[in-house]
Amino acid sequence: MSIKIKMPPILQELTAGKDVVEVSRVASFQDALEQIEGQYPGIKAQLYDKRGNLSPIYEIYINGKSVYPNELTASLRDGDEVAIGMLYVGG
Repeated sequence: MSIKIKMPPILQELTAGKDVVEVSRVASFQDALEQIEGQYPGIKAQLYDKRGNLSPIYEIYINGKSVYPNELTASLRDGDEVAIGMLYVGG
């Protein structure tokens, strides 16, 4: 089994247009990001801020539920579905 991660359009530029990528044998969302970075270099640079934290413009959902503020340490199991959402701000 695997874990499916739905990518927002801005990250699909780095995943060769794929809107869903799959990872396997990961324990946390941070582990998943490491695996994705190996497949699609540049993902972490888009998701992390200058201090190495997940950028506040992204919201992470696991099986439809927000895992804020523990996105990176959130546990994952085979069959989970993760969505990376973007918060839009403006005036």
